[in-house]
Amino acid sequence: MKWSLMELRKYQEQNIDFSEVLDLKKALLERDSTIIDLSLVKVDGFLRVEANDYLTHYHVETLITVPSTRSLEPVCLPLSFDVDEIFMTPEQFAKRDNLIPEEEILLLESQTLNLEESIIDNILLAIPMQVFTEEEKDTYPVGNDWVVLSEDDYNKQKESAQKDHLDPRLAKLSALFENEDSSADK
Repeated sequence: MKWSLMELRKYQEQNIDFSEVLDLKKALLERDSTIIDLSLVKVDGFLRVEANDYLTHYHVETLITVPSTRSLEPVCLPLSFDVDEIFMTPEQFAKRDNLIPEEEILLLESQTLNLEESIIDNILLAIPMQVFTEEEKDTYPVGNDWVVLSEDDYNKQKESAQKDHLDPRLAKLSALFENEDSSADK
């Protein structure tokens, strides 16, 4: 998925559609040694050649195996995401208008547009920070005098503690109502 910029000039103001199945396992393992496995990567999209830039839109689908962040057990994650990127040569970047923020532009360092590098970068970015096995999703670590709670469990525990807690300024008033209830029962 590499194109020479000279070759791309023939397609000025046109879309170049592509649909490829790539084997990027070796390249990804070189970039991130924690990755255990990667299936073939299916990429569908287009490249639009403009006078001032090269616009890409593509969809990536693959299955990646990474270690669980809790137990280091292998976890297979299906990845499916869309990417929109704008590439420019240094000359195009110098002449660009300010409608596109500078941080959204990828500079081409050579006379080729290599989409594989972009795909690898975006796969690495799509890996979640926390990965759990199916068993770990529902259980949390526990130790001596401590426990990890989900946010929902914490909020429920906090609500029940607030219901059980009585404001000391109203304690005498509460006792008055208890005496009134017991005398009404008699």
